[in-house]
Amino acid sequence: MSAKERILAKLRGSLEGTKAVADDYDEALVTVPWRYAPEKRLDRLREVLESVHGETRLTTAADWPALALAALVERGIDELLVSPATAHGQQFAGYLALNGSSLRLKAYDRPVEDWKDELFFHTPASLTGTLGGIAATGSLIVWPTAQEPRLMSLVPPLHIALLKASEVFDNLFEAMHTQGWAGGLPTNALLVSGPSKTADIQQTLAYGAHGPKELLVLILQDA
Repeated sequence: MSAKERILAKLRGSLEGTKAVADDYDEALVTVPWRYAPEKRLDRLREVLESVHGETRLTTAADWPALALAALVERGIDELLVSPATAHGQQFAGYLALNGSSLRLKAYDRPVEDWKDELFFHTPASLTGTLGGIAATGSLIVWPTAQEPRLMSLVPPLHIALLKASEVFDNLFEAMHTQGWAGGLPTNALLVSGPSKTADIQQTLAYGAHGPKELLVLILQDA
């Protein structure tokens, strides 16, 4: 039995002989103030995200690779961390091959201990998918997997994230219930609300101290 299994077994055992307390909280408290007309959700998310230096671009499922490549070329970036095991990773690689791009792609295909220096100091950008967005807070839901570990969105100076417009929810409560989070959470479910920032030093706001300096969200609208 692993350490995790022992801990879970101990927790389950501690519940023996107890009775569950009725869950009678007022759902309206966490939903009603944060609801938006369907046509306003995306505008709300973009407004809040861009107010904290996030960048958003509207595109489609077919056209986003061109926007992503243009953003990298504009910044003089010649290498991108992306998972070849994802549909978007395969789509982007195909686009580069079709257009003869010299952009180098690399994968997170080994334990972090084997390439920590390269990941932290020689990986200028990454591309990941998202599980959705939250209009109320202008946040992205990033759901780490074996194909896209959490460090992909937390370490490179530029994080390019793909967000489907159809997966923007009013609030966190709605996202959790609609997507059935109770059925199984990853080790880390991330809510990303802009590039990394801190004002710890002399109360001066600085970006990129603990993560990406730039967050570019490519929003895939329905055809």
